[in-house]
Amino acid sequence: MLEVSKPTAYSSPFLHASRSVLLALPVLLFVLCSSSQAQKPGKLYTVGRLTGGSPADPLSKENFEAFRQGLRDLGWIEGKNVIHEQRWSENKPEMLRRFAAELVQLPVDVIVANGSQMVRAAKQATSAIPIVMAASGADPVAAGFITSLARPEGNITGMSLLSAELDGKRMELLKDAVPKLRRVAVLQNPDFPEAASRWKDAAAAGRSLGVQLDSWTVRSPDEIEHIFSKKSRPRPDALLVFSDPVLLERYRERIIALAVKLRLPAIYPWRRYVEEGGLMSYSPDLLGMHRQSAYYVDKILKGAKPADLPVEQPKKFELVINLKTAKQMGLTIPPNVLARADKVIR
Repeated sequence: MLEVSKPTAYSSPFLHASRSVLLALPVLLFVLCSSSQAQKPGKLYTVGRLTGGSPADPLSKENFEAFRQGLRDLGWIEGKNVIHEQRWSENKPEMLRRFAAELVQLPVDVIVANGSQMVRAAKQATSAIPIVMAASGADPVAAGFITSLARPEGNITGMSLLSAELDGKRMELLKDAVPKLRRVAVLQNPDFPEAASRWKDAAAAGRSLGVQLDSWTVRSPDEIEHIFSKKSRPRPDALLVFSDPVLLERYRERIIALAVKLRLPAIYPWRRYVEEGGLMSYSPDLLGMHRQSAYYVDKILKGAKPADLPVEQPKKFELVINLKTAKQMGLTIPPNVLARADKVIR
């Protein structure tokens, strides 16, 4: 019988190579796709910023820089994954609505509103684009910006300043610094949206301290010298300056100079006033609040909804005293007040 041998399996080098290529192909495609995705530029987000200051003003500039640094610390690099669209009202509050509308039309991915007037303008412009309050002086619930601090709802969240409570604390510090304090002038812009409620709260604090309050109102920079030089009224023992990013903060140099000239002890809303020659300030850490507002922007750009981000209130407050100014005015600050200061300029 003819014996038929079984065919011998033939192992071709070409066949091995083909199998290797076929096996490696999915891995190769995965690597190429992954590499392509890694090299593909990500979305360039646009952050709109609405503020009442001026790009030339040191206070406005340092607030913006604190915010930018906060974003950089979180990995947001200008020109790479984020760009800024700035809008400065520069003492023209009537421009805020127009600027807010411009930011909405671009459109931006989020609006950072630096103050209650800016928040209100942004809120009127959009109910869809997220709005972050950088440092709102108004009670955000009473102003209708949010439903509650814990659950803001809507498209607004961010940082709230507690301005009414701060004005009462400033009154107490004035009384401690000027023991014979009986009458305090309150410098305010009556056109500022929260002026009426702030005055009401300050007057209540004055009554509890046995201090009479006089309202000094200015609506334009031209009225500042006039209000200080007006003679037909009792001279106050001290001055309380309300915060107002549109008018009073922009012309703070003039206000500081007039208070020193008249030897009128004054307490201001921000430490920058004292660093520029004012007597005293009591405030939250403003730069820290602007840095913290970057946290909200980061969360929102990564997909969080404003309604799910609780509104924060400041936890750190600072008393700053300028002893050089006190000496110039012939005023002795009591040791117990100096001991409470976070910073003393000598």
